[in-house]
Amino acid sequence: MPPFTRRMLIATAAWAAACPFSSLAATGQGVHPRPLKFPDDFGSHPDTRTEWWYVTGQLSSGSDVYGFQVTFFRSNTGLAGDHPSRFAARQILFAHAAVTDLNAKHLRHDQRIAREGFGIATAKENDTAVNLRDWRMVRQGKVEASTYEITVRSEAGAFALDLSLLASTGIVLQGNAGYSIKGRKLGEASHYYSRPQLAVDGTLTLDGRAIEVKGRAWLDHEWSNDYMDAEAAGWDWIGMNLDSGESLMAFRMRRGDGMTLYAGGSWTNKQGVTRNLAAGDVQFTPDRVWTSPRSRGRYPMEWTITIPNGRYTIKSLLDDQEMDSRGSTGTYYWEGLSEISNSAGQAVGRGYLEMTGYAAPMRL
Repeated sequence: MPPFTRRMLIATAAWAAACPFSSLAATGQGVHPRPLKFPDDFGSHPDTRTEWWYVTGQLSSGSDVYGFQVTFFRSNTGLAGDHPSRFAARQILFAHAAVTDLNAKHLRHDQRIAREGFGIATAKENDTAVNLRDWRMVRQGKVEASTYEITVRSEAGAFALDLSLLASTGIVLQGNAGYSIKGRKLGEASHYYSRPQLAVDGTLTLDGRAIEVKGRAWLDHEWSNDYMDAEAAGWDWIGMNLDSGESLMAFRMRRGDGMTLYAGGSWTNKQGVTRNLAAGDVQFTPDRVWTSPRSRGRYPMEWTITIPNGRYTIKSLLDDQEMDSRGSTGTYYWEGLSEISNSAGQAVGRGYLEMTGYAAPMRL
C-alpha cells in the first residue's frame, strides 16, 4: 500500500472512531440473548460495533511445521446510514495475517485497512464472505459440513496462503447458546461461536517457494457492542485442538495489575458435546515471561489453565510471535502457535494463545 494511502486510511479510521456511535448499537440492540441462526449468522452484523472472523492453526509439510493466523475485522464507525455522501466510511474493515516458521524461528506478518465499499472491502451479510482487496475468506457448502476458502497475498511479508478448511464437526456455541458474557455489567457480552478441529489442505508460499501443506485449524466468529469492562486492560485466550479430537477454549478479561475480571470457556468432547465453563470454572496462572524488544510488553510464555476436568499447561512454541498492528487496529498484541500438555506433562495437542493489553491497554 502506498504510504500516502495508508496514512489517509489510518486517519479516516481514527476520525471515524472519534464520532458518536449510532443509536442502534449504543442501546445494545443487535447483541442480546437469542438463538443463533445459520447460515445467516455466519455473515456480517453491520448494526454492531465490532466483529471479527478469526482463523488460526498449524500447518505441516514433512518435518517442517508452521503456524498461521488470518483475521478479518469489521468496525461500525457510527455514521448514519442516511449520510448524503457515498464516500462516508460507515464500516471500516481491517485484516491481519501471519505465518510462524518454527524451523527458521521467524514470524512473518502483514495488515490491511480500508473503508467498506467500491469493491475494495466487503463483509457480506447472511453468510461468510469477507474480502479486503485480494485477501478473502469465503464459506461454502452445508451448515454442518462447511468448507472455508482463504486466500492471502503479502508482498511485505513475502508469504501467501491458499487454504481450504473443512468443518467435519458441529458448531460450538460459546457461553449461553452463543451469548458469551465478557464482564460484570449488563451488556458486556458478544455473540460467539467456534469451529474447532478444521482439516486444512492447501499451499503456503514463502519467498516465492510453494509448499504443499496439511494441518488443523480453529475458527472463531464474534460480534459485540460492548466487549470489554472499563477496568480491563486486555485479555488472554486459548483455542486448542487436542489430538484426541477434543477441544478447549478458555479466556479471561484482565485488569492492568494482572487480576482476572471475568473468565469463561468451553470443553468439547470427541462426540461434539460441549460443556460451557462459567467464570469460576477457569483459572489462568502465568509462568515464564518474555519481554518484547520492540514494545517492551512482558508476555507470559507458559500458562497453567485449570478447569473442572483437569489442569493443563500451555507453552509457546516460539517466544517472538508479537504482532505490530499499529497500522490498523492501533496496538501490539501476542498471537502464537502453542502446545498444550496434560497434568502428567504429556503433549496432547496444539493451538493458539492470544494475549492483548501487555504493551499498552487494549481499546476496541
